[in-house]
Amino acid sequence: MVRFRDRRDAGERLAAALTPVLQDVTDAIILGIPRGGVVVGDIVADKLGLSLDIVAVEKVGAPWNPELAVGAVGEGDALWLDESLVSMLAPGKLDEAIERERRELGIKLESIRRVRSRQPLEGRTVVVVDDGIATGSTVRAALLALRGARPAACILAVPVGPPETIVDLAGVADSLVCPMQPASFCAVGQWYETFGQVSTPEVLAILERYEGGRS
Repeated sequence: MVRFRDRRDAGERLAAALTPVLQDVTDAIILGIPRGGVVVGDIVADKLGLSLDIVAVEKVGAPWNPELAVGAVGEGDALWLDESLVSMLAPGKLDEAIERERRELGIKLESIRRVRSRQPLEGRTVVVVDDGIATGSTVRAALLALRGARPAACILAVPVGPPETIVDLAGVADSLVCPMQPASFCAVGQWYETFGQVSTPEVLAILERYEGGRS
């Protein structure tokens, strides 16, 4: 199975996989999950001639391993928790972690909305894009956050994810596109030759290009 060179390559291959799914859709918009999902989403939007906005999410990490997501918070009051992992946390610790990530989410949204106004989603087909999924907690929170916007349909599109997670997510979105589903999966980054950190200024620069353009 050929790995992605970088997020640009992943975006190009994801756009190709999305093309037949969106061939009869005229009102689609790409929603990248900051930060890596915005880079991939930018390529997808460019290849398909669509606009780009974001749906913001923050992972709630386990106290013993911040990289392990016990859940995620999204815009509004969106919250998704992995009950099997949450049961291992003291209630106070979980509340602290959720509150901390909600503060981070607010800061992230404030900076983004200075350069990219929120786009109308009601009645439209939204395509939620990330650079990959492992447990699926962040995309679950993202899809929950979008319910209040009343889109006509939600498509989840990611370049890579483990087959078992893809199966679990099948009923969460109206449609799911994932061109690479390796049986042996440890982390998203292992399927990229280059998988560096994406900076906030890079995300803001990408989104600023869409302001005043395609909506």
